[in-house]
Amino acid sequence: MSRFRVIPHVAPQLSREEMYRVIRTPVITEKATNVSEHNQVIFRVALDATKRQVKAAVEGLFDVKVAAVNTIRVQGKTKRFRGRIGRRSDYKKAIVTLAEGSRIDVTTGI
Repeated sequence: MSRFRVIPHVAPQLSREEMYRVIRTPVITEKATNVSEHNQVIFRVALDATKRQVKAAVEGLFDVKVAAVNTIRVQGKTKRFRGRIGRRSDYKKAIVTLAEGSRIDVTTGI
């Protein structure tokens, strides 16, 4: 007999305000547009956001079904400006794979 209790997967309940805090902006680049052909959408998300929070936020905001979420933490680059060294901020990207039949068009409303 196992000592561990099995807890069923429960999606976190997020308020509308928390959903907007988790999902910052859609990424609109050439690569993100090419990925949309495979039913995927890329978002910039909060650094402390988890995959479950991103899934709950996308499903709540866009009324779609999410199949998978992959996250990437991007380290900020060191840059020079007028001889002074600066650093860009770190950020996190989420590649959201949508279920069959679901679609998000991030280019509308721009």
